[in-house]
Amino acid sequence: MSTPAQSNAVLVAIRTPRVTVDELASSLQELTRLVNTLGHHVVGHVTQKRSSDKYAVVLGEGKLAELAEWTGGTGKVTVAFERPLHKAASKREAAASDVPEELNDDELDDTGEAASGPREQAQIVIVDCDLSPSQLKNLESAAGVPVLDRTGVIIEIFSRHARTRAARLQVEIARLNYLAPRLRETGGASERQGGGVGAKGSGETSLELDKRRVRDRLKELRAELAAIGDEYQTRRARREHELTVALVGYTNAGKSSLMRAMTGIDVLVADKLFATLDTTIRPLYPDTRPKVLLSDTVGFIKKLPHDLVASFKSTLDEAASASLLLFVVDASDPSFRSQLDVTRTVLAEVGATDIPSLVVLNKQDRLGPDERAALKAECPDAFFLSTRSKDDLQALRERIMRHFESEMVDEELHIPFTAQGVVAEIRTKMRILSEAYDAEGLTMRVRSTPEDLANIKKKLAR
Repeated sequence: MSTPAQSNAVLVAIRTPRVTVDELASSLQELTRLVNTLGHHVVGHVTQKRSSDKYAVVLGEGKLAELAEWTGGTGKVTVAFERPLHKAASKREAAASDVPEELNDDELDDTGEAASGPREQAQIVIVDCDLSPSQLKNLESAAGVPVLDRTGVIIEIFSRHARTRAARLQVEIARLNYLAPRLRETGGASERQGGGVGAKGSGETSLELDKRRVRDRLKELRAELAAIGDEYQTRRARREHELTVALVGYTNAGKSSLMRAMTGIDVLVADKLFATLDTTIRPLYPDTRPKVLLSDTVGFIKKLPHDLVASFKSTLDEAASASLLLFVVDASDPSFRSQLDVTRTVLAEVGATDIPSLVVLNKQDRLGPDERAALKAECPDAFFLSTRSKDDLQALRERIMRHFESEMVDEELHIPFTAQGVVAEIRTKMRILSEAYDAEGLTMRVRSTPEDLANIKKKLAR
């Protein structure tokens, strides 16, 4: 899956009947950002309207030739043998080839005239959908350069950005699951190894050996990840009675910037997709009473590979066990509504659907007055902020505390001088509303969760 760094890339996209022009343009724009994050420079697009993206050759003959102009390939698929098509398949291929190829928007210059041919050569092709192993092979044959599909790009980005042991394990599992069906024979790999006892009979081909190695490696990785998952579960159990807020949302929505601003810790903040893969948990700063923990989670994206969601389940479980979810959204992105839907869909896969939540429309400083007013009318319950504004951050902090305090109770406690050891715990876990000393001890009026209050009363009753 390794590809040349800083190479030129040409994007390929298929518009099926269920995909609108705007949706295709949005998906291509997002793919461009993914490819740029991977370190490639996008020099052009090849798009085609087809009834399906499941054809053996993703593009029609004309578009294959156009792609070959970008890559220097032959534009023809080389096959070792040609299998006769079933009648129904022949009709579908014939119907597809009869569809007139429309002039795409990306083929027009600023004046609306047809643009001239490609000027830069591309060293890699990126396809905006998932490809089967045979589709991948056919497209590489016609283009003459390496080909990656959308899932391959996302997994490659995850591989480069994984820092902790857990993240590396999770990404490696997803990468091997993606790679396994795409293993091919190369060179003399079709030759069989020596047979069994007395070298009688044929042994495994090197392809079969490679697949077995992948299966064995996956087994090892899953066992190692399960052990780490147990550690995570133990840590979560210790935080069971803590108030926790999980930042969730689309990649590059500003979760890490908000995390740094609310906790004062130095976390990686970069204008890249999937810059954060590892969960970071820190208390709000300045400290609150009771203490509130904030966690930053991996970002989501459309068409996020299922294997990645499954692999990162132990990380996403932090969101599933949170007391409150903050859906962080880039308010300046016109597609934020669909991004919010993607976030909710992925969280549903890990069972985080019934947790109280608050939508945070971030980057409001990039909106004009009219845009801000329209969004506030559309999303009256959302919280608007910019991480550059201290007033916005303080207001969000107060909003979080109001949410938790709405389920707290106020009560007056009398702590005798003989039980002063309890005072430190009260100051750590509860909000002190008032306190006064008398001849017998300290009287404190506190605001606390029912659980913490019950524990303190047990200690005072001893």
